[in-house]
Amino acid sequence: MTTAPVSGGTGTPSATAPRLPLSGLLALSTAAFTAVLTELLPAGLLPRMAPDLGVSESRVGFLVTGYALASFLAAIPLTAALRGLPRRPVLIGALLGFAAANTVTALSSSYGLTFAARLTAGVMGGTLWAMLVGYAARMVPAELRGRAIAIVLAGITLALCLGLPTATALADTLGWRAAFAAPAVSAVLLVVWIRRRVPGFPGEPPGERVPLVRVAALPGISTVLSVTLALLVGHQVMYTYVAPFAEDAGFGRTGLVLLVFGGATVAGIWLTGVLVDRRLRQTLLGALALLAAAMFALGAWVGQAAVLLTAVALWGVAFGGAPTLIQTALVDASGSANADVATSLQTTVYNAGIAAGSLTGGLVLESAGPGALPWTTLLLVTVALATVAAGRRQAFPPERRGTRTMEHRDAPGRTGERGARLSRR
Repeated sequence: MTTAPVSGGTGTPSATAPRLPLSGLLALSTAAFTAVLTELLPAGLLPRMAPDLGVSESRVGFLVTGYALASFLAAIPLTAALRGLPRRPVLIGALLGFAAANTVTALSSSYGLTFAARLTAGVMGGTLWAMLVGYAARMVPAELRGRAIAIVLAGITLALCLGLPTATALADTLGWRAAFAAPAVSAVLLVVWIRRRVPGFPGEPPGERVPLVRVAALPGISTVLSVTLALLVGHQVMYTYVAPFAEDAGFGRTGLVLLVFGGATVAGIWLTGVLVDRRLRQTLLGALALLAAAMFALGAWVGQAAVLLTAVALWGVAFGGAPTLIQTALVDASGSANADVATSLQTTVYNAGIAAGSLTGGLVLESAGPGALPWTTLLLVTVALATVAAGRRQAFPPERRGTRTMEHRDAPGRTGERGARLSRR
């Protein structure tokens, strides 16, 4: 039987259960929200931006491509270059970079200047994504790591389900420039929030930095990255071309399909947050199996609206929690001290998976038609599922590494007086 903490007079509690620093984690989640909104916003505003910038809609679409390319190229070298700096100033610098880039985009009438601003935003995105998961991991004891990461990554889903539709509505009312000005202002306000609620952590001293190649060679890292690549390529094959697939299936309401998918991802993130710290391996295997079943249903019973929407909902639940599960496994394998470097590798693989999936899906669509898309995704998801199943020893063990080890030293309240001083800097 467990007993509640007891305190009296000047005494202290006899036992204290670890708690999530919710305000700080929500600040990091808002940073993720800001990054996703900044990245994808031009895609929803193509017809409005093109005339003002004097270019075609396809060239406005390149603003998204440029961001992704800059993020892909910047993640690893910038993370390596900034490892020695205190973490919070780097995080704040990235957010101020987002604010500056969005401000320039909101004011610019030059396509060249706008493109340069988008490249800058992409560099900030590569820096930010390499930090967020590692930051969350260091803010909590290891046994709460998965839940903390789930909270932070929920910002991605909220940006897709809430942020982009709201920004598009704002553009309809006040113009597309207001849609970029809003995240610029919110990024500045977020800096104040982070300064108050997110602890500061020191950079890595030169003598303690594990080289990137050695981090990549740690047991389990390559396996987790392989799963990331297979899953993202498979997901993107289907997600990029869900509109032609739905139309070919006789269900032309793509907006409803995306709404079902987005709502289901919220449920997937919530369910993952409940299970990740206790059943990471089992939950990931279940999510991938559910995703495989959804793809099989889309391929086998194409043309049935009820099956399509149900399968899309299952797809959303499965994929919604998968990034949290994989990122948590990555940090478990690398250790929280190497999390930024490991996450920069995953950021690069993630962007590569998105690009490769979109390309693969386009080739499949042209050569075999929309009906072949779910079968292609099913093949890649099966590869990811088999890799997780085979990674029982190092990458995805039945019992997570670090939950009872010295990694507790990274959590606030366990670092002693020196750690308390650092968190106040």
